[in-house]
Amino acid sequence: MKNKKSTQNLLGLCTFSKYGLLTDKSELAFFSVQPTNISVLSAENIDVKIHHMMMLLSMIPELEIICLDSCECFDGNKVYIRNRLKSEENPKVRKLLEHDMNFLDDIQIEMSTARQFMFCIRFKDKKDEQIFQQINRTAKVISEHGFEVRRMNRDDIKRMLAIYFDVSMNGDEMEDFEGLKYMEVQSNV
Repeated sequence: MKNKKSTQNLLGLCTFSKYGLLTDKSELAFFSVQPTNISVLSAENIDVKIHHMMMLLSMIPELEIICLDSCECFDGNKVYIRNRLKSEENPKVRKLLEHDMNFLDDIQIEMSTARQFMFCIRFKDKKDEQIFQQINRTAKVISEHGFEVRRMNRDDIKRMLAIYFDVSMNGDEMEDFEGLKYMEVQSNV
């Protein structure tokens, strides 16, 4: 029988750490960045934003950029409804399915512009105090370059991972260990 690996093992994720995520190769800290609506900015202001981003990346070259949809994807639901529409013979049920499809389309259009932007920084072989100092320095430099930033906490990271892995919008409510709530703790009396 083959040894099956979990997604967590395949990605090298070990556990949550004091500052973010601990992987088998490094520790990751994440920063949430408030997006700027460039559609309302002048060409000059867009150039300034681009220049600030270039300067930021030149000051902290190890900074990684992450962009995710900040909402769930309904593609699986839409495929299911399309398949049901092909096989459904009852006109009333077909009409309900068509309404469901239109509803999902409307929601997806509303949420399609909802993006979540993050920066990530990796730490290898550093002590807690060095990590803390570098996180503070990184947040300060990001902020000084005109970006509204905050370090992501455990719940923020859980939500990000849940969206990335298409699990749930309520990732911050997920347990640290799957199934832990179903285990009974037995004490040695």
